[in-house]
Amino acid sequence: MTIEVSNESGIDVSESELVSVARFVIRKMDVNPAAELSMVLLDSAAMADLHMRWMDLPGPTDVMSFPMDELEPGGRPDAPEPGPEMLGDIVLCPEFAAGQAADAGHTLGQELALLTVHGVLHLLGYDHAEPDEEREMFALQRQLLEEWVAEQVEAYHQDRQNEKDRRLLDKSRYFDDLNHGDDLNHGDDLNHGDTP
Repeated sequence: MTIEVSNESGIDVSESELVSVARFVIRKMDVNPAAELSMVLLDSAAMADLHMRWMDLPGPTDVMSFPMDELEPGGRPDAPEPGPEMLGDIVLCPEFAAGQAADAGHTLGQELALLTVHGVLHLLGYDHAEPDEEREMFALQRQLLEEWVAEQVEAYHQDRQNEKDRRLLDKSRYFDDLNHGDDLNHGDDLNHGDTP
């Protein structure tokens, strides 16, 4: 799976986190593992232009999705022949998302993760124009985001445990080396003792 990120927003964001959440959603939704996704981060002015051009709505927005194929919700863009299948493009506006994050009381990173899940689901055919569609999409969005966060927390704890184990192993090797050295010194004392 190939995920390319182009940050043209002028705002520093964790591209690796965006790739991680997008990859997680694509995997959980059983999308062709050779799928390709493009993510572009724009400033507010560029997003406002895009929003007007494609949606005929003024001002910037948080996320826009441009699927390569029209899919039914839950549809999978599995390529009929081998090779990568382009899912489409997700366009994010970190500047706009920062305001939403502040209003919601969480970080920009958390907001961008949410918007990435939202954008991928749009690429897979989900929508929220009708109340039933909205309930389905937002419930799935919440579930996927919670599962991704749980996976990240587990990975963090596993990394910490691995680091503790590594340090403990290093210490045990130190004491093994120290004890081995003491044995050699004691042996030297025994061999050389008080001989005339």
